Amino acid sequence: MSTRQKQRVLIIDDDNIIAWTLQEKLTKEGFEVKTVENGETALNLIREDMPDMAFVDVFLPGIGGIQILKEIVSMNEEIPVIMITGSGSVDTAVTAMKLGAYDYISKPFNLNEVAIIAKKAVESKRVSREISWKLEKEKKTHGIDNIIGKSKEIKGVLEMIQKVAQSDASTVLIEGESGTGKDLVARAIHYSSRRAGRPFMDINCTALPDTLVESELFGFEKGAFTDAKARKIGLFELADDGSALLDEIGDIPMTTQTKLLKLIESKRFKRIGGTSDIEVDVRIIAATNKNLKEEIKSGRFREDLYYRLRVIPIFIPPLRARKGDIPILANYFIDKFNQEFRKDKDIKGLSSGAEKALLSYSWPGNVRELKNVIERAIILESKDKILIEHLPIEVVEGVSPNESHDSIFALPENGISLEEVEKNLLMQAIQNAKGNQSRAAKLLGLSRYALRYRMKKFGFN
Repeated sequence: MSTRQKQRVLIIDDDNIIAWTLQEKLTKEGFEVKTVENGETALNLIREDMPDMAFVDVFLPGIGGIQILKEIVSMNEEIPVIMITGSGSVDTAVTAMKLGAYDYISKPFNLNEVAIIAKKAVESKRVSREISWKLEKEKKTHGIDNIIGKSKEIKGVLEMIQKVAQSDASTVLIEGESGTGKDLVARAIHYSSRRAGRPFMDINCTALPDTLVESELFGFEKGAFTDAKARKIGLFELADDGSALLDEIGDIPMTTQTKLLKLIESKRFKRIGGTSDIEVDVRIIAATNKNLKEEIKSGRFREDLYYRLRVIPIFIPPLRARKGDIPILANYFIDKFNQEFRKDKDIKGLSSGAEKALLSYSWPGNVRELKNVIERAIILESKDKILIEHLPIEVVEGVSPNESHDSIFALPENGISLEEVEKNLLMQAIQNAKGNQSRAAKLLGLSRYALRYRMKKFGFN
């Protein structure tokens, strides 16, 4: 026998026969049913214990059915209300639907149809709650609170997100290096705005060949080209009333740029091969790690499109420009991966040495690189804290793996110990700098902390 709680139905009707008939049918269908004869009693009952569904007669003594409907909707608009109307009361039924009624039944009614309506109402309520739950989860996952940092630079970004989200701006341009979190900012704008309940669509413009970008954005009609065997709805059409993120906007072809500019200016477009205009209300959020002004000079990006996108620009500073956020982000990722991996023993934070190394590194990969470093340390290590030896060598030494240098020394034919060369150079730098560690570190192209780490490694005082 099912232990699922029965759906509670309140029937409000002064006709005892109708109320009893509905009660009998709905009880047989598995509902828990109460009946009341007037609006005053109904409202008192509803305020004390809101039902899961209500059948309300339009014509009641005292407080009428329409007023009860308004009261229920004002208290909880998710509660399905089915109005009971007499024959010839179509106008009243239409009014009730506009005010938020789920449906209506007209006397005399078919009891089987009533049961079907009641079950559909339950399912509709379940779906509505599921959608609300998913939306709240999306807001929590992608909202503004997920942008971590307390530096003045990131606070400026957060202020811009809030202003843009509350505005009706149709275009936003997010600029910043790779790995700074441009997609996170775009989602925060969407899920903090009135558009949050509508679609958020995104496309990486570098992930598609030039020939496919336009069809992905605008869609196409059947027969528009050889492989167009059916109509395709494009990203902008799917994002109607919502937001569309065009990641790496600097890589879209010039022909698509022209069509995009027209869409921004008129809010209309045609599918490829189409003849009819399609009107959409979509916020376009463009993101790029390129210098679009340089792209304009090179003839690869339209100047008019640039200024149309840049109505509200948001620049995300690189991680090296907000070093105070590095420990905050690192501990955020430690907590995140502790929960995700559920290891036997949680890592409680950074050792002082590891934190100094993180602060000394330039982070060319920005927040994404920091996230990867922390994830790797938590997967591979089992200490209470992340220690300096748990970090990649480039982070410890403060040198990006992408940095290259011309050869300074010729490798002897018989080879040489790299550690010996390192130790010898370290000794020379300290001697030349007369023991000044800052000067010695500069001579070797290291951070002061990386120098101290090497001195300890080789037993220098």
